[in-house]
Amino acid sequence: MHARIPGICLLKNRENARYNVPMALTEQGYTPRLIDSKIADMLAEFGAVLVEGPKWCGKTWTALNHANSVIFIADPSGNFRNREMALHDPSLILEGKPPLVIDEWQEVPGIWDAIRFTLDRNRGKGRFILTGSATPPKESYIHSGAGRIAKVRMRTMSLFESGDSSGSVSLTDLFTGSVLNPRGSSMTLDTIIALALRGGWPALADRKQGPSIEKLEFPRQYLERIADSELSAIDGRSRNSSKVMAVIRSLARNNATLVNNKTIQKDIDPEQGESTANRNTVALYLSLLKSIHVLEEIPGWDPGLRSTKRLRVSPKRILTDPSLAAAAIGATAATLKRDLNTFGFIFEGLCIRDLSVYAEMFGASLFHYRDESDLEADVIIELPDGRWAAIEIKLGAHQIETAAANLLKLREKMKKNDIPPPAFLAVINGLCGFAHQREDSVYVVPIDCLKP
Repeated sequence: MHARIPGICLLKNRENARYNVPMALTEQGYTPRLIDSKIADMLAEFGAVLVEGPKWCGKTWTALNHANSVIFIADPSGNFRNREMALHDPSLILEGKPPLVIDEWQEVPGIWDAIRFTLDRNRGKGRFILTGSATPPKESYIHSGAGRIAKVRMRTMSLFESGDSSGSVSLTDLFTGSVLNPRGSSMTLDTIIALALRGGWPALADRKQGPSIEKLEFPRQYLERIADSELSAIDGRSRNSSKVMAVIRSLARNNATLVNNKTIQKDIDPEQGESTANRNTVALYLSLLKSIHVLEEIPGWDPGLRSTKRLRVSPKRILTDPSLAAAAIGATAATLKRDLNTFGFIFEGLCIRDLSVYAEMFGASLFHYRDESDLEADVIIELPDGRWAAIEIKLGAHQIETAAANLLKLREKMKKNDIPPPAFLAVINGLCGFAHQREDSVYVVPIDCLKP
């Protein structure tokens, strides 16, 4: 019998028994996040926890929900006194009642080794929480931090966290074989488009009145800041903001697909095409976008079949929030409603974001599958114990039949190759009306019913 996936619980208040002290820094109005429970678990096991993710996804407020003291490295007070002090001697900023939050630690990469050294000398648990919106080059610090510093990935808010999913269907329950009784969905096309345009940004997630100029402007400004300054700030080198935006637009046009570098090269400079300079530029910009957690790559799944053709499949690339994909191509509610094919890819990105958030809660990994015969699954979720599930993502109800047939074909192929059967097969949908299990055993689940 398989062990049950641990349940997910939200921290509802400022008291956490794990620390035996009240958490003093929780911000007024803080909305609990699913990742709170994982951070608490990691603080109980490790000396430090690194919370990394894109800017404005809520890392700092979530870290403060677990903290008794904080230092902001990017605080401009006193001519950036905190940063200068850390540059002079990182140990100077490690004093504070634990857990101590060190916000934007990557501004002074030496902080990492200072924490590791401190933890080597005193192996207490739950002493530091680091937050960062960029991953500094590995050569900027000496030690990996293995065994001392746990890493937790944070994303923008899932629909369950923002209150836009009823949570009537549990991903955990699907893995453990619980019976799925029919559950209703309130999702309409206008609603799901509005949620994609708004995105999962905490600053916007409590506004339910539908897309507005303000909501559309936020992700546009976010992308402009990335193009104009964020990538250059990583290593202090100037970037061509027009080319950065061209790469982002190409990724958005091909969101949640297996777009390769050659396609992006042609998009940013059709005349130069596949030149060495263009190839190197694209590779660099993609790497930088990953380092600031704006671009995610979903790797191909290897179930043990040895097809060299399948193993060469490109990763599926998505922008970290559906609002960024929409903003990059200049989409509005009206244009997306007229072009449901384009919106289908944005909707897939939204679902992958939510599935990534939920899978993070029990240590699962996300993959996609595509083999030499073009048999594919949009998402494979694999648990640490080897159990797996295959998921197709479809916006319209009319696509469910084809998606279910595809999943059943995948299950049969795995069976013929002596691969253990999936824990479940599911079609995640936007507009099917209700969650249920088909007679062929495939689940159909509206995205606004799902939770971990």
